[in-house]
Amino acid sequence: MIMFLQKSLIIFLGSILIAIGINFFIVPYHLLDGGAIGISLIIHYLFNVKVGIAIICVSLPIFLIAWMNYRTFFYNGIHGLLFSSVIIDFFYPLHIAGQKLITNELAGAISGGIFVGLGIGLMLRSDITIGGTDLLAQMISKMLRINPGLGILSIDILVVVMGSLLVDSVSLLYSCITVVSVGITTTLLAKKY
Repeated sequence: MIMFLQKSLIIFLGSILIAIGINFFIVPYHLLDGGAIGISLIIHYLFNVKVGIAIICVSLPIFLIAWMNYRTFFYNGIHGLLFSSVIIDFFYPLHIAGQKLITNELAGAISGGIFVGLGIGLMLRSDITIGGTDLLAQMISKMLRINPGLGILSIDILVVVMGSLLVDSVSLLYSCITVVSVGITTTLLAKKY
């Protein structure tokens, strides 16, 4: 029971940190993160789909792989995916405050990356993920015995470069700064395998 409460608290805190990073810092400047969040932001910017809903849709195929091969990751991740997606969409109105209070893209990129990285890193320490490429990186890190933050960083950069080609308003430079901030923060917090 204590373990369940501890994981629930970690999911709650991690989800809030991620939601603040996305909605207060990243969305106001049309920045991208990488991975499932980045793909979901691209979908949001192009089609005005809620970021949390898009994260669920993007993550489903990877969760099916986890269900078949890594049940522990599936069970730990599904809660993180569902809860953080709801929290991200619940906190969406923060983007209005972010537009007014954050006065430059660099501050948004770095701060957003740190908040998202804190949330993801906190959850990865307890084998929890919010889905998508985080889960994929977690499965790969388990197989190869590498830090999951390094896998996430590689996937994230690929997504940001592709996203900057698809969405005109996205700044490649500042989005890369966001990805590096997320990657470094996640790597520092995530446990080593």
